[in-house]
Amino acid sequence: MTKQVQSPVSDTCLMTPTSDGAPGGDKVRMKKQLGLLEGVAIILGIIFGSGIFISPKGVIQEVGSVGLSLVVWTLCGVLSMIGALCYAELGTSIPKSGGDYAYIYEAFGPLFAFLYLWDAMLIFVPTTNAIMGLTFAKYVIDPFFPECPLPEVSVRFIAACAICFFTFMNCYNVKLTTNIQNSFMFGKTGALALIIIVGIASFFMNDVNNFDAPFERSTLSPGPIAVAFYSGIFSYSGWNYLNFMTEELKNPYVNLPRAIYISLPLVTLTYVLANVAYLAVLSPDEMIASNAIAVSFGYRTLGVLSWIMPLMVAMSALGGLSVHIMTSSRMCFVGARYGHFPAMLSHLNINKLTPMPSLVFLNILSLLMLCTSDIHLLITYSSFVESFFLLLSVSGLLWLRYKKPNMHRPIKVSLIVPVTFVILCIFLVIFPVFSAPYEVLMGVLITLTGIPAYYFGVVWKEKPAWFTKTLDGTTAFVQKLFMSAKEEGVEGFD
Repeated sequence: MTKQVQSPVSDTCLMTPTSDGAPGGDKVRMKKQLGLLEGVAIILGIIFGSGIFISPKGVIQEVGSVGLSLVVWTLCGVLSMIGALCYAELGTSIPKSGGDYAYIYEAFGPLFAFLYLWDAMLIFVPTTNAIMGLTFAKYVIDPFFPECPLPEVSVRFIAACAICFFTFMNCYNVKLTTNIQNSFMFGKTGALALIIIVGIASFFMNDVNNFDAPFERSTLSPGPIAVAFYSGIFSYSGWNYLNFMTEELKNPYVNLPRAIYISLPLVTLTYVLANVAYLAVLSPDEMIASNAIAVSFGYRTLGVLSWIMPLMVAMSALGGLSVHIMTSSRMCFVGARYGHFPAMLSHLNINKLTPMPSLVFLNILSLLMLCTSDIHLLITYSSFVESFFLLLSVSGLLWLRYKKPNMHRPIKVSLIVPVTFVILCIFLVIFPVFSAPYEVLMGVLITLTGIPAYYFGVVWKEKPAWFTKTLDGTTAFVQKLFMSAKEEGVEGFD
């Protein structure tokens, strides 16, 4: 939030590695070490996280019918694909880490970029980490309390342990984290494949009446439908997170769009089939009453092997949590690099070349979000704000088409694609005001608090000496604590 300051720790105190991590060089830089496989694994790793195992309850609870819930899931996939096409253009035209922050900065300037960063750090990044941690905890505990409410303290404690563990892993080694992420992919895909196969088999073998009148009891109110979209979109969230790590991606002009094109159609098909499978076994009322839909599904279909389902879902939630911690920390890191957060958050550990201060900072905020274990409240709360800034990012694409027509665009999508996405996002931002006014109001208020924070932390240059001295002292302490130094040789925004 403050003006970048020179490192208060003497250069002679810290050995700085080269770009390949060998000591004795003269620069601290992130390494390009992520290929197409890792890019696909990052996108699928976040999307195939906790959402598909909790959000079906939120969708059908709002829309009221089986048919409309499947329509919502399909349209959420289409919306994500449209958004991903827009982000392919943004990510290759503005090849900087930080994702939406970088694009909003380029299109609309520092204030709106700061407000995005402010909301991301205070709302939807730590909230998403908390949701994934809570999902893991609930699926781990649920088999031990089949007929009882889950103990809230235990759920939060296990979620906190998971968040802290994967923060440590991301601090320790990026490559190790991506290798672990690739391993978790088997748990994720295995759980979804098991649900789909067993559910489709039940559909053909049993007399299933959930699909007899699929649109019966459908709501016609746009407010609940928009809130249902939030639950669905949360399950798809992550399609834009690879853009946060563009500077660590090998050949980003090729691998970024390819990773998006491979991932999104696969995710949409998988999610629609998974919901058909759920509804082939559980009634809508049973889905709404369940604390853990996949566990209830496993109890009904797998018999003595029902313990496999919570184990595989827990692995899926852990994998999503790990990769979300990794990618979101880069957004905080890039924001601090350009002076919108304290300079200490833009430093890299000189041995591991990971943004350790940013990772720990987000870890603390994620733990604070565990003050509630109501997952669906957290989803609505964070999705409203995130939808607004997705709208702003893609509106930035349209503005840059007008403002900088000669800008180098390795990928240029048809104009109808971003226009369609903007129109759909406007619907998602406006209509929930009537169905979830409290969550919307809190999101708006937190966003507005970012305006005085911006003028105090960024615009006001002549701060009191005591404030500057305190901040410099804190920066020096953080550098020593995390053995971190400022990244070198990176260009800022124009």
